[in-house]
Amino acid sequence: MTAEHNDAYAARLTVEYPDRDLNRLSTGLRLIYLIPIGIVLALLDGSTSGFGFAENGFRFGATGAGVLAAPVLLMIVFRQKYPRWWFDFNVQLARFTNRVLAYLALMSDVYPSTDEEQTVQLVLDYPNVEQDLNRWLPLVKWLLATPHYVVLFLLCIAAVVAVIVAWFAVLFTGRYPRAIFDFVEGVLRWGLRVEAYACLLITDRYPPFSLH
Repeated sequence: MTAEHNDAYAARLTVEYPDRDLNRLSTGLRLIYLIPIGIVLALLDGSTSGFGFAENGFRFGATGAGVLAAPVLLMIVFRQKYPRWWFDFNVQLARFTNRVLAYLALMSDVYPSTDEEQTVQLVLDYPNVEQDLNRWLPLVKWLLATPHYVVLFLLCIAAVVAVIVAWFAVLFTGRYPRAIFDFVEGVLRWGLRVEAYACLLITDRYPPFSLH
């Protein structure tokens, strides 16, 4: 499968909206409930600095040391190859990370699974390196994505505020406001696209400035 088809971006993410009353106890104690799975994610991600938006804003996707980025870059530049098992590892890590992020953002009260899809659907297209990727572009993608970093930083701040509002809404009404849900989902989607371009290196198509 090529990295781009039918005008769809190579990285796609949707989160199923919980059209029901959410568990208020789980919502109220979410940060405590999250500790065990957060430790697992931190170990996989090779990072001890935290996750989600606990310290440095609403982190997008799996961008820690756990992602196989530097080896992939070298393989694309020197061999024009993207080993399939490296790709599969990055896909599964991205899926797991986004399940944890969605749980942290109160978008689901189902505890994150390490291997089941649950309410988060994340698809990354495996690239045909020789046909779809410029072998030298990975050397500068991290720099070309700088405008996205700035926008995402601001969006992350807004997402944190939005999730706090949603927290109160769930506690008092049991429901997650749909507008807030769509916004937070859009931030996750935007971040995943930037990650796919600058870190996972699965596409040369520049990420759109869009929540949709």
